Formats: sequence, C-alpha cells, structure tokens
Amino acid sequence: MLEFFSSSAIIFEIIFLFCVGAIGSLFYGKDDEFANWWGNIFAGLGSLLGIIFSTGVLLRGQELNFNFKSYFPLLSFSVHVDYLAAFFVLIISLIALPCSIYSVGYVKYFYQKYNIGVLGFFYNIFLASMILVAIVSNIIFFIIVWELMTMASYFLVIFENREKNNIKAGLLYFIMTHIGTAFIMLLFLFLYKTTGSLEFSAIKDGMINTPNQIKSIILILALIGFGTKSGIIPFHIWLPSAHPAAPSHVSALMSGVMIKMGIYMIIRISFDILSNVPLWFGLLVLIAGAISAILGVLYALNEHDLKRLLAYHSIENIGIILLGLGSSLVFLSMNMPALATIGLIAALYHTINHAVFKSLLFLGAGVVVSATHTRNIEKYGGLIKYMPQTALFFLVGSMAISALPPFNGFVSEWMIFQSLFNGVSSFSAVTKIIFVLSVGVLACTSALAVACFVKAFGMVFLARPRSEYIGVIHEANFLSRAGMGILTTFIIILGFFAGVISRFLLKISNSLINLKNIESSALMNFNFIKMHNEFASISTPIILIAIVLLLFIVIFFVYTLSRKQKVVTNITWDCGCSLEPGMEITATGFSRSIVSVFKNILRPSRKVNTDFFDADNGYFPKNNKIDLAIKDVYGFYFYKPIQKIIIYISNKIKKIQTGVINIYILYIFIALIGLLIIFV
Repeated sequence: MLEFFSSSAIIFEIIFLFCVGAIGSLFYGKDDEFANWWGNIFAGLGSLLGIIFSTGVLLRGQELNFNFKSYFPLLSFSVHVDYLAAFFVLIISLIALPCSIYSVGYVKYFYQKYNIGVLGFFYNIFLASMILVAIVSNIIFFIIVWELMTMASYFLVIFENREKNNIKAGLLYFIMTHIGTAFIMLLFLFLYKTTGSLEFSAIKDGMINTPNQIKSIILILALIGFGTKSGIIPFHIWLPSAHPAAPSHVSALMSGVMIKMGIYMIIRISFDILSNVPLWFGLLVLIAGAISAILGVLYALNEHDLKRLLAYHSIENIGIILLGLGSSLVFLSMNMPALATIGLIAALYHTINHAVFKSLLFLGAGVVVSATHTRNIEKYGGLIKYMPQTALFFLVGSMAISALPPFNGFVSEWMIFQSLFNGVSSFSAVTKIIFVLSVGVLACTSALAVACFVKAFGMVFLARPRSEYIGVIHEANFLSRAGMGILTTFIIILGFFAGVISRFLLKISNSLINLKNIESSALMNFNFIKMHNEFASISTPIILIAIVLLLFIVIFFVYTLSRKQKVVTNITWDCGCSLEPGMEITATGFSRSIVSVFKNILRPSRKVNTDFFDADNGYFPKNNKIDLAIKDVYGFYFYKPIQKIIIYISNKIKKIQTGVINIYILYIFIALIGLLIIFV
C-alpha cells in the first residue's frame, strides 16, 4: 500500500491519469458532453496529483531518481526530479488545474462544431508531455517528449481548422518550433560527443573540464533552440499567431506554461549542466531580455486583437525573466554568488507569477470572445455591466501584469530591479552600461504595460457598448468563473506571502551546482524581501495594509464631507446632440500617441483613401478611410534577408537534382561519412 504513494509511483499515476483522459476522450468523442467532462476530470486529477507530488518534493527536499533499463540502450530512460524540476512541475500543475475546471464550461462553445474528443485527447497529451519534459534525464527520451509536446500543442492550435488563419498560424508554429528543435538536437550532439553519455547527470560530470569554445557553442545553440520555444525576439514570430488561434484554456497553458519550458532548459544548461559560464553569455541574455521586453510591450500596445495583445505581452514577460536570469549569470561569472542568487530567485519568481496572471487574462479573454464572437477590442465596450465577475478577474490580472502593488507581478519585478541596480553599482565600463540600459528598459516596459492594460480593460469593459449584439451577453458559467477565481486567489497569495515563497525559491537556487551553500540569512527574512546590500526592502503585507487604510480614510472623509449634501442624478449634458458609441475614444486613438514617441523603432505608417462624389472633381469627399499600421521590423530586417539567401542557395542547389536514384544514394553515403568524421 505504501508503494502506491511512493514518489516514483506517483509519477506513473500522474501520467496514467492523463493517458486515461486522452484515450477516453477520443473513445467517447461522439458525445460532446461526456467527452468534455471525461477529458477535463482526468486532466484535473492528474494536475492535482502533480501539485501534491511537486509540493512534497519541495517540502521534503528529497530528490527522486528512477532508471528504466532496456536490452536496447537507446530505449532506456531515466527520471530525475530535483528542486528545479519539481518547481516547474508545480507551475504546470497549478495552471492546468484551474484551466481544466474552466474548460468544462468553456468548451461548450465548441459543441456541434468540432470534435470535443480530439480536443480532450491532445489536451491531456499536452499536459503529460510538459511534465515529462521537466523530469526526464535522458537525451533520447527528452527529444521524444519535447516533440510530443510540440505536436500536441500544434494540433491544439489548429483545432478550429475551419478558420484559415488558424491553419496558417499552426504551419508557422510547426516550422519555427522544428527549426528550434534542430538547434536543440545539434546541442545534444555536442554534449554527447564531449561526454560520451546520454544521461544528464553523467553529462554534467563530464562537462567540468570542457574547453570554453565548446561551452560557447553549446550556450548559443541552447539560447536559439530553447529561445525559439520561449518566444525570444527575433525567434518569436510564431507566438502572436499561434497563441490566439488555440482555444483560450490552451492559450493560457501555452503562454503561461509551455514557453517556460524553454526557460527551464536554459536554466538547466547554464546553471546545472555547465560550470563557469562566461561573462559574455550573461550579457547576451541581458540584451536579448531587454530587446524582447521593450519590443514585446510596444507591439502589444499597438495591437487591437485581444488575444494577440496578450500574446505579445508573453514576449515582454519572457524578456523580463531573461533580465533577471542574465543578471544572475553575469554575477555568477564575476564570482558574486549571493547577488547571482538574488537574480535567479527574481527570474524564477517572475516565471510562476507570469504563468498565473497571464493564464487568468487568457481565460478572461476567452469568456469575452465566446460571448461577443470577435477578438477586436474596438467592437467591445461596457461589458462590465453584463459580466461583472469576469471584469473583476480581468482587472486583477491586469493590475498584476502591470506590476502594481500588492499583487504578485510587483514583487518579482521589484526584485529584478534590485538585481539590476546591484549590477550598476558593482561593475564598470561596458558591463555597467548594459545594466544601466537594462534598468531603463525595465522601467519603460513597466510604464508601457500599465498604459496597455488601461487600454485593454477600459476598451473592453468600460464606457458604452460599441456593438449591437451586446444585449444578449451574460456572465460566464460557474465552472469558468471558478477557474478564473482560483487563479485570482493564486495572484493574491503569491503577492501577499512573497517572503515565504522567496525562501522556497532560495532552496531551488542553492540546489543548483553553481549556487550551493549560500547563506540564506544574507538574503531575506520571513515576510520581507531584503536585498544583499540593504539597498531596498519591501513588505507586501504592509503595502496591502497601507492601501486598505488609505481607502478607509478616503471613504471616511468623502462620507463626512458629503453626507449633508443633496445628490441629484440626471442625464449628462451632451451639447444638444446625442452621444453615440462612435464618439468614444478608440483603442487606436489611445495608443497612437504613445506609438508615435517610438516611431523610429516601430516605423508607423498612415495611408488615406478618399472617395469623392464626383470622380473627376476631387473637391467633395464622400468618405475617408485611414489605414494605420506599424512596420514588421524583425520580419523586414531579419527574416526577409534570410529568406532571400535561402531562395538563392536553393536555386543553386537544385541543379544537383539529376533524377538518377544512384546519385541520390551517393549523396546520402557522403553525408553519413561526413557526420561520422565529425561526431565520432
């Protein structure tokens, strides 16, 4: 009986539950209602067991190792669950549980339109594969589950296959993610050639005395391969299209969790498997983070598709995570382990924070889109009157992603700020300049995020309705609201108990080979986050108490001063004309002035098309149409030149296509000989 509750048994039970959910959903796919409940119940049970398992590992501090030996070495695999792996299993499970609850109510939107059994099948496979990615410790098995995660998410992206844009988004995602996988496989080939092992534990031991040139190649391959999955600019072009195309609970998991698996592997490679990571790599990660953060939020600010707006903010927040991670790598290379720990804790904290509030925002967007049948922000307005609870959940998520206290986003961004400030005060010359610019980028990004979500929340839920079908809209069903409510609770807990959570993150940092034996007393106390040099400290409970007290004081004074005044309610004076929804400020008008400030980066364009009553006489215009757009900078300056080069090379190479099969066999033979010479 005790073996049933052992750590290794629980892993198999988690995967078994997801498999039962997947197979059962497919088997009962003709019954929409039953397939929906079946798939989500088993997904929820597997996620709940994942929370119990990962929390147990983090609390007990006992790492788990499990090896499955086979007569065929390539079919053998191993599982290793340390603090870092358990933390990411916890993130996956924490988000999957409310998403599964939400999905029971949300998926009804697809009844009689698409096969619900297929959705449940790939949904459960997707969850199982992400957990396996976090815990496997064998190169071959890792590539298998990584590809399984990719293919499951691809089929979820194209689930609504009657929409042509979804098919295009899925194709772009398929291409880009497999380009990333090619770099990952090349990375593992270098690791295998250097160490002669397929096991991560043996690879870690074999990389201790590896030359810096090999380490540099491995780090670059890791940043490109796993950075493509994470959506780091300029490898992000799939993300703004793929995330909105998927059903909203899947969008929440892709944006909140899946892209973090790339971050997980970057941390695993740079902190755990390798040692003595060079300074230039930390600076490169800082620069990549700064570019992703600022461009992500700028493109989000100009976006009027609600789900694409949220997708661009995922790029921004991946950049913020990289700022913390890059600062930690720089400190580590300069032999400052205590400061490196602070940067890594900040990056891990923002990883789980972003997973929670971004998932909540995608779930809220899903409710809005399913009710209004459009993702265009310009067609919303006044929804707070029809779905007040959804509006409240979306508001909490908006405040959290905008880093407003006392919510969780504020805490992790504060810690990243302090890590960057420590870099400004600790280095000189070029390194200090990069840290100063990173601080400026993070400050600018935070301000622009606030502006963007003022636009998003205001245009969606406030003002007057802009669409004629607004009258049939109603609040989301109970299960969908329950899923959003759970994530809202997580946001409050992660913000209020920041000190306690940071102490657990300290254990994760210390468990990595390069950060062991750092004194925790030098870093933080129970409910306070104190920086290493006492530069600044915060207490989220005190902030919350101060906000509540200030609110009571304002209410008291307003009541005292106005209790004897007579209040008259009347229609707003409208200058003698009727106020129409078209007179409200638009999302375009709100963001255009900010976009113009960054016109040298975004390259905005303006095109005016005028129709005249008399085509021969251009004096009396009938109507004007103004098209406003921004230039696809990364596409124009990065991908188009690459495309031209590939087409040029392809035109040259196609001359070797002779149509003779013997020649093709000779090509394969030469390629194999070349690979053997290089890697053997």
